[in-house]
Amino acid sequence: MKIMVTGGSGFLGSAICAQLRSRGHLVTAYQRGSSDHLEQMGVTVVRGSITDAGSLENAMQGIDAVIHTAAKAGIWGSYDSYYGPNVTGTANVISSCRKNGVHKLVFTSSPSVVHAGGDIEGGDESLPYPDHFNSPYPATKALAEQQVLAANGPELHTVSLRPHLIWGPGDSHLLPHLRERAKKGKLKLPGPDKLIDTVYIDNAAKAHLLALDKLITRPETVGGKRYFISNDEPVPQREIIGGLLQAAGLEVDIQAISPRIAMAAGTVLELVWKLFRLKSEPPVTRWSAEHLSTAHWYNISAAKRDFGYVAEVSIAEGLEKLAASL
Repeated sequence: MKIMVTGGSGFLGSAICAQLRSRGHLVTAYQRGSSDHLEQMGVTVVRGSITDAGSLENAMQGIDAVIHTAAKAGIWGSYDSYYGPNVTGTANVISSCRKNGVHKLVFTSSPSVVHAGGDIEGGDESLPYPDHFNSPYPATKALAEQQVLAANGPELHTVSLRPHLIWGPGDSHLLPHLRERAKKGKLKLPGPDKLIDTVYIDNAAKAHLLALDKLITRPETVGGKRYFISNDEPVPQREIIGGLLQAAGLEVDIQAISPRIAMAAGTVLELVWKLFRLKSEPPVTRWSAEHLSTAHWYNISAAKRDFGYVAEVSIAEGLEKLAASL
């Protein structure tokens, strides 16, 4: 098959491209920059933005299926800066699929689209979207996901996956962020003993391929549905964060602080950053404080049942692979 991966040079996109190539698929990565490592594995790289509808439509000619991972992530930025790539970009992907006769679309969403501020313990896909968000990232990803699911029909079969906290070799976001925060050997968390889900990169990528397989063979099973994806191993925050940092060669003392203090700090820092129009990212925001203060782990039985997803690499095995890569 000829498969396009938007955001192919990203952490998840690269892993998906590699797994698709190992299966013998012809892969096109649609992304803003060049990528030598993708070209070396035989991926065709097309440079362009998902907000450029014409460029995307042209690039999608002859494509059989699309895995849409491209998005603006992070904890800070204006609503408009997120809306363009996440909402308008996803609308362009859907439109380009229809215009080019592409019948299969797998979308990468986020569990944060259902996080309303409290603990989520074993939540499943029946969780509703909240009526407000403390960050433009989950707000715009929720809108994008709803577009994708609403687009499902006889001519375009769609499915949305919600992988939670992807990590592993090649991570350019989560681990570097943790290392920066832990430089002094200490890290303060408002919920160090709260259980959270994560997912190893190869498992997250495999889930996308399995969902695509099912869209092809039995679209009625997964079409128009959303699925949580994790390693199915919820652990305390201090355990997984400590493990990631240890794999990177850092020993850190993780200390607990009051969730109220963390939220107050996030509120104040957001105001300061907006007032002085600072371009950097605040060390903490209301959204990051909210997530670090709460449990969030999910029931992934639907993904297991509907398309056979199983985490093949455990957290312990993944940490060994990460340490070896570093």
